[in-house]
Amino acid sequence: QVQLVESGGGLVQAGGSLRLSCAASGRTFGSYVTGWFRQAPGKEREFVAGIWWSGSNTWYADSVKGRFTISRDNAKNVVALQMNSLKPEDTAVYYCAAGRGGYGTRAAGDFDSWGQGTQVTVSS
Repeated sequence: QVQLVESGGGLVQAGGSLRLSCAASGRTFGSYVTGWFRQAPGKEREFVAGIWWSGSNTWYADSVKGRFTISRDNAKNVVALQMNSLKPEDTAVYYCAAGRGGYGTRAAGDFDSWGQGTQVTVSS
């Protein structure tokens, strides 16, 4: 497992942007699939975006495709989520996760390391 710490959340108006970062510790981070999930009050945790261990492939939930971009820098042990054109329905706690799942995985059960979460609030 790796240890993950998110940062970059905050309050933003609809249409604005935020960039979340996830700092990882552990020498094997570069071999993990990494993803972002979110959980809104009263709702289940849902997949947002994933990135292959090499950074060569990414995949997204339909609700964020074209607005969010996931990236990683294995040399710095960092994964980022650039969020543009934010909507009030994007309001949630966002979690970074890492695991050994296959390409395209969207299942929380495929990720065994999780950060503590960072709050994103989008006002209308």
